[in-house]
Amino acid sequence: MAKTKEEHVHEVFESISDNYDKMNGVISFQMHVGWRNDTMKHMAVKPGTKALDVCCGTADWTIALAEAVGESGEVKGLDFSQNMLKVGEQKVQSYPQIELIHGNAMELPFPDDTFDYVTIGFGLRNVPDYLQVLKEMHRVVKPGGMVVCLETSQSEIPGYRQLFRFYFKYIMPIFGKIFAKSYKEYSWLQESANDFPGMKKLAALFEQAGLEKVTYKAYSGGAAAMHMGFKKVR
Repeated sequence: MAKTKEEHVHEVFESISDNYDKMNGVISFQMHVGWRNDTMKHMAVKPGTKALDVCCGTADWTIALAEAVGESGEVKGLDFSQNMLKVGEQKVQSYPQIELIHGNAMELPFPDDTFDYVTIGFGLRNVPDYLQVLKEMHRVVKPGGMVVCLETSQSEIPGYRQLFRFYFKYIMPIFGKIFAKSYKEYSWLQESANDFPGMKKLAALFEQAGLEKVTYKAYSGGAAAMHMGFKKVR
């Protein structure tokens, strides 16, 4: 019987958790750190606020959010891979304001209107239903609060898109084999990036989920993009 996308993604991340941080740096040539830092500048997170990092993985963005909200703030990181969270737990020990939770992005275990900021970094492409996850993020953010996605994207620059696809399809899985002995898993990750909607389509999904004032910014010629939207103030 064929596995569902959810089961397959879970298997992939359970098996690559130990090498995930190293591979992120290799795959993106460390550019993902700059993309996240720029996204955080746009977010201008206020001290003492509450944030949720969905599909938090090994908690890198969770930690960046914790540093921004400070000790008077609160940050939850949620992921469905226990192995990824185990790696994250080691990294967040010096941040009392962080709590890492095992859970499903499709059904967030939080009441409506809980957080000032809800983020998802390089995780939306791996969920079974993009719109459902965005609706859940919209549900748990407070009125006036911000939902932010940082994700691989589809470049609209002629030639560059083909080059980017070639890199993802052929080079990235080889890096996976060399550095993490996981050719198959990294080959699958390139497929999920290839199928992911472009910037305009994702902006439309943000609006469909109920978010307003939706903006987006391309990074590295469209290799990645940041999308930001706000929950309507009632």
